[in-house]
Amino acid sequence: MGFGQRTRRLVPLQVCVAVAAAVPGLAGGAVAGGLVSRAPSRLADIPANPLIERLNAPRPNGPLPAHYRSMPVVPADLGAFQRLADWDALTALATPLGETLADTTPPGATAADATPAWSPPPTVVGPSSAPPVPIPNANSDSVPPTAVVAAPGTGAPDPVPAAMAEALDRLILRDDRANPLGAGDWGAARAAIGAFYAVRGFQPVWVDGDGLTTAGRAVAAQIARAPQDGLTVSGLSLPRKLSAPLDPAAVAAAEVALASGVVAYAEQASGSRLAPWRVSPVFAARPEVADPGEALAETAAASDPGARLAAFNPPQKGYQALREALRRVDERAEGATPGDNAAADLGAVSDAPAFSDDALVGAAARTAKARAHRSYLASAAPAAARRASARERAAILANMEIWRWEPRDMGERRIEVNIPDFSVAVMDGDRMVMSSRVVVGKPDTPTTVFSDRMRYVLINPSWEVPDSIIKKEIAPRLAHFTHLGYEVKTVGGRLIVRQPPGDDNALGRLAFMFPNDHAIYLHDTPARQLFAEDMRALSHGCVRVEDPERLAEIVLNWPESRLEAAIGGPERTVFLPRPLPIHIEYFTEFVDADGTLEERPDVYGLTQKVARILSTKSQD
Repeated sequence: MGFGQRTRRLVPLQVCVAVAAAVPGLAGGAVAGGLVSRAPSRLADIPANPLIERLNAPRPNGPLPAHYRSMPVVPADLGAFQRLADWDALTALATPLGETLADTTPPGATAADATPAWSPPPTVVGPSSAPPVPIPNANSDSVPPTAVVAAPGTGAPDPVPAAMAEALDRLILRDDRANPLGAGDWGAARAAIGAFYAVRGFQPVWVDGDGLTTAGRAVAAQIARAPQDGLTVSGLSLPRKLSAPLDPAAVAAAEVALASGVVAYAEQASGSRLAPWRVSPVFAARPEVADPGEALAETAAASDPGARLAAFNPPQKGYQALREALRRVDERAEGATPGDNAAADLGAVSDAPAFSDDALVGAAARTAKARAHRSYLASAAPAAARRASARERAAILANMEIWRWEPRDMGERRIEVNIPDFSVAVMDGDRMVMSSRVVVGKPDTPTTVFSDRMRYVLINPSWEVPDSIIKKEIAPRLAHFTHLGYEVKTVGGRLIVRQPPGDDNALGRLAFMFPNDHAIYLHDTPARQLFAEDMRALSHGCVRVEDPERLAEIVLNWPESRLEAAIGGPERTVFLPRPLPIHIEYFTEFVDADGTLEERPDVYGLTQKVARILSTKSQD
């Protein structure tokens, strides 16, 4: 079971439960160096429990409902637990809220067991295309018999695995909490948690009879720090005070709750809360959301589980700087009283116009205004300062969330275009090699936010006019554009318009190409006067660069003289020595080289949309 259209890093960790019968179990608890091996265990050796019965229950046959079949499928290797996730998703979609599942309940299960226990995410994926793997039973000859795991120091069977299976049954089949992943697939994540424990013989990691293990204390502390990264785990029932000795049922309940917390934190931190393309089609980014089983395994095996869990947050310096800015804002607001309505203040962000007054002043004035604003917060009346801080906090949180949608590895040498800042920069690590002003798309023809690789430069480019521009601007005045030198022809009933190379070409003398589905690229322009404007959202979507010559010299590794000699004449394609990562970004809040939190106009209204959605989710 996958995460809709988002990128998942799938690994063979979620091995099917059938194979778990032949895989050595791993003992309870984790130590600083990772997990400790122990005697093998089989599911068949564990006393009968609802989870095992449900795994063996027949799955529904026949065609799936049309709305379920039409959803995108991203198979994940969850083995027999996949069947549980598929059944969970199917019943949640096929059964109206409040109805019973009398006609679709698997044999041996009650209607309460099969009632949908989770709110389906915006995109729910269907069953894996791979056939389900059968589960060996106690009488099967296909799996060689193995020893029953005994409780330490006794000859009696260990009761913890059975208690763990009972707790996982409640999590997978009867969990009724709100989806803690936001837009993520909580049904698939629960199945992955079950698969993780099945592989290790249903032995706990974070909790033992004495309470939280060393690893458990580390991850519990990091989960408690989730608000410092703007994450919301308040809906999870996490273990707080565990009084030893704990019976097996208490160990299992606390273990499964903490495992759910680890998965929720890892997925939220890596971008599961919001589906970018559902916020706005301007966002074409696909966050690299952590695989839940991989998150559990990597965190459990780490020498510092808390640090590993924290590392699911974006690693970029820009994110870390905003996190520090959030800390300062929260420190400043510590004196807030219960009468202040933070939710109303967050709503004020969504009521603001897409173009603020900042769009009317220059970059230097914007910086001065931001500094003056922060000085005001320190001295203004407390209530007004708190309201301003709430709005500022909402904007910071929105930009931190947008960082989660960026590739975790953006490339050491890369190009970054920040739409609200109207700028492009060539970066070498954290060092800026060059920067230049740019013109970006108008609000009604916005520049798409995405990442790609620049592959070649067109010198003296011709311009194949897009159909949308032909229809709106050229076709009504075709004779005029023909007089200007545009080449016009009809091919198969379609009007084709091309502007040949030259000083008046709309692309100027240089175009920087990274072929993509959005028809977005960087280029020169003859309309040099536009770079003197403070609000430069003026193009049809492509990005116009004020200093394209310097950019070309850097990406091609050419001296200035060579580039000058190439300018003029017919169109020429020059490939980069190696493809260069390019990121079209949208950050209205960022920290500059002096450590000052900068604010830029929300030219497309995207920051306020993200802030509004996050505010709503935090109150659910």
